[in-house]
Amino acid sequence: MSTLPSEILEVRAADERRRLLSSVVELKSKVREKLDVKRTARRYMPYASGAAALLGLLMGYGVAGIFTRH
Repeated sequence: MSTLPSEILEVRAADERRRLLSSVVELKSKVREKLDVKRTARRYMPYASGAAALLGLLMGYGVAGIFTRH
C-alpha cells in the first residue's frame, strides 16, 4: 500500500484547519465591529437626536394644549 493517500489527506486536513481558523478570526472581527457601542452610537446619534427632539416637541405641544383654553 502506498502512503500517498494518507499524506494527501493530511495536507487537505491542514488546509481545512487554516481555512477554518481564518473564518473564525474573520467572524470575531465582524462581531467585535458590530458590537462596538461607541461606533454604533456615533453612527445613529443624529437620528436619535432628531427623534428625541420631535418627540419632545410633540409632548410639549400636547401638554400645553391640555392647560390652555380655546
